[in-house]
Amino acid sequence: MVTTDILIVGGGMAGFSMAATLAPHAGVILIEQESQPGYHASGRSVAFWEESYGGPGVQPLTSASGPLLRAPDPAFSETPFLGPRSAIHIGKADDDGLAEGMLAAFAGSGVTFERVDRAAMLRALPGLREPWVVGVAEPSCRDIDAAGLLGAYRRAAIRAGTRVQLSTRFAAARREGRGWQVETSSGTIACGMIVNAAGAWADDVARRAGLGPLAIKPYRRTVVQLRCPEAPAHFPLIADLGGGFYFKSEGAGRLWLSPHDETPDVPRDVAPEELDVAIAIDRFCAVVDWRIAAVEHKWAGLRSFAPDRLPAYGFDPRTEGFFWFAGQGGFGIQTAPAAALIGGALALGQPLPPAVAMIDAAAYAPGRLIED
Repeated sequence: MVTTDILIVGGGMAGFSMAATLAPHAGVILIEQESQPGYHASGRSVAFWEESYGGPGVQPLTSASGPLLRAPDPAFSETPFLGPRSAIHIGKADDDGLAEGMLAAFAGSGVTFERVDRAAMLRALPGLREPWVVGVAEPSCRDIDAAGLLGAYRRAAIRAGTRVQLSTRFAAARREGRGWQVETSSGTIACGMIVNAAGAWADDVARRAGLGPLAIKPYRRTVVQLRCPEAPAHFPLIADLGGGFYFKSEGAGRLWLSPHDETPDVPRDVAPEELDVAIAIDRFCAVVDWRIAAVEHKWAGLRSFAPDRLPAYGFDPRTEGFFWFAGQGGFGIQTAPAAALIGGALALGQPLPPAVAMIDAAAYAPGRLIED
């Protein structure tokens, strides 16, 4: 039997960011059921950082992460994780109310928006079809190096002493004395704390530890890579105000497109459905008049949400030593630095660091999701 202070379940962005934060203060083992880190949601991101994405409840986490991604500690990374992009949220004439609602929802948040007319939209997106006349620009939107960020957290975690066990499945856990005895496919691990960073499998991990779930449910998201010769080499992230699509350039004549689908699914290695790919292309063709020369690649990933669409960070109030770090939806990468600082402080019983001290961590407490 192996002994450690903290066992982290999940080897994606959530798990490795927590490992990097906790390992300087305690012994940490991280287990991942797949043979490589970041295999599921963390490795299937469209890779943008957008302050409005996820809504007003998530925005403080994204905004607080911005400075840490733009200018990371040199000991963590010698290069920034954010690159040029910007975004424009577009709509038709009857979507003006959606535009005003978006501006109202983020009033006072510090996020900058600009109403833009059709002429400005056409300059940013040549070939935009006639019905699209409503625009809200979000200049702060950036590309994010998701793979680089995961790699930096992984390196930091290992440098700080984290022991990583890949191809290791969490089977069961029970309280024993003041800690936990955890059965895995690679053997037994005794620990004082379990950190549940298992993404789509988070509720399953809780059940295997004898706890009730938080109703964190996985939803399938589809992404398609298209080759469009008329597409500019660089244009803003284009997002539908009505939530029907988003797409962004990926070099000359190529782009990534999603129908912004959220299809209820189960924890698994998901693949794209042909119907969802067809819907994505149909919606895209209604936006711009670019010729599609080829569908070069397509994939899908799971995004896991709690019922209120906010993440769960904190100890489960029903037992000792079980810490939730899950429910990050599609915003887990862009909020990773702030989330890890909050999660690490809560797990260690420390005050929130200055970079996140203005955030109300109680809004993300898992107890809000537990029925009496």
